[in-house]
Amino acid sequence: MTHPKQPFARRIVIAFTLMTLVVSGFFSLSIVAIVHFVERHLVSQELKSELDTVINQDIRQGHIPRLDSATRFFASDLPPYAIPESLRHAEKGFSELREGERAYYIYVMKRDGQTYMLVEDQSEFEAREQMLFRGILFSFLLSVVGAWLLGLLLARKVIAPVIRLARQVRHRDQLLPLAPPLAPEYPDDEVGHLAAAFDSTLGQLRQSLERERLFTSDVSHELRTPLMVIQGSCELLRETELPAQANRQVERIGRAAQEMHELVQTFLILARARREEAASGGSATLASVAEEQSRRWGPPIRAKGLNFELVVEDTDSASYNLTFLSTVLSNLLRNALHYTENGTVRLILEKGGFRVEDSGAGIPAEHRERIFQPFVRGEQARGEGLGLGLSLVKRICTHQGWQVRVSDLEPSGSCFRVSLK
Repeated sequence: MTHPKQPFARRIVIAFTLMTLVVSGFFSLSIVAIVHFVERHLVSQELKSELDTVINQDIRQGHIPRLDSATRFFASDLPPYAIPESLRHAEKGFSELREGERAYYIYVMKRDGQTYMLVEDQSEFEAREQMLFRGILFSFLLSVVGAWLLGLLLARKVIAPVIRLARQVRHRDQLLPLAPPLAPEYPDDEVGHLAAAFDSTLGQLRQSLERERLFTSDVSHELRTPLMVIQGSCELLRETELPAQANRQVERIGRAAQEMHELVQTFLILARARREEAASGGSATLASVAEEQSRRWGPPIRAKGLNFELVVEDTDSASYNLTFLSTVLSNLLRNALHYTENGTVRLILEKGGFRVEDSGAGIPAEHRERIFQPFVRGEQARGEGLGLGLSLVKRICTHQGWQVRVSDLEPSGSCFRVSLK
């Protein structure tokens, strides 16, 4: 079951208003019920006592009933006081009657088979009662509105420390080693405990980031030296006369060393926290990087018996991060090489992006999202990789604000489209 997401301050206001609505509603209904009960009980007792006096004293002694101008007496056995047709069905005891804008109290007593009745005009009292009920309704509505306004004020005050803490936690400077702790700025309450928990978590995060920076720095420095030695040795071996088989192995070693150098540079830049620091990777146009990657991957693709094409559909003069763009293109072309057994691999340049198309077996729709996860490979795995190439492509695109999508081609094959803008 999913719950609608509401801001915390709004939930406080809603809870405060609902509580006032329930409490005020209960008291308002209680007042109305008490007024009706008291009215019925007191008026009933008063009319009963007055009717007893009229029957036992005035009528028995032959006197005219001593009543005020708002009260009238009726009896079934006394023709001068005959009961009107409209009142003959009145029930025994106390009841109320409305005729247009007039309201009456009726008290009926049955004695010795005869019916006696007092009818009191209570229109004035009913008008005052309605004014009382309107006042209760107005007070109820006023209390609800007041509760809503007071809830807004209290919610702002209650939520203010949490909002302040959230802003401080979101601030990037909190990740710096010298960032001050948050807990001392808050009292020893729930918000203070939350700030202390954030301090602990941020401390662990700082340590992890520091370990990652040290690791990437050490790895980059330690690997660059042997890679330079390998690349230099390959250059020297290319200048010597070697058998064809040995030359192919030297070329393979050189390509692998170049790929390792680019991967080290890529991971080093990705490990840096700030995007602006990634500018150290250099810049180049899409066309120049595509030409360089075509010269690099064209020969091994053709050596496998496949056709390789570089197609320019539109030009793009913008500059992009050289290291990241080279890594993305290299991984997509390698992936096409591994998963294509016959046909063609095409690199197509567009305005603000490119496509890598192959005539391989394609990717099932249910696997198109998973293939960008680490260590996930296709059903027909090829090459010696561990399933990190497409994951690295996705990570670079996310870091740079690019988009990568995969779709099928007809009659078979896959298309990886990368939007650089």
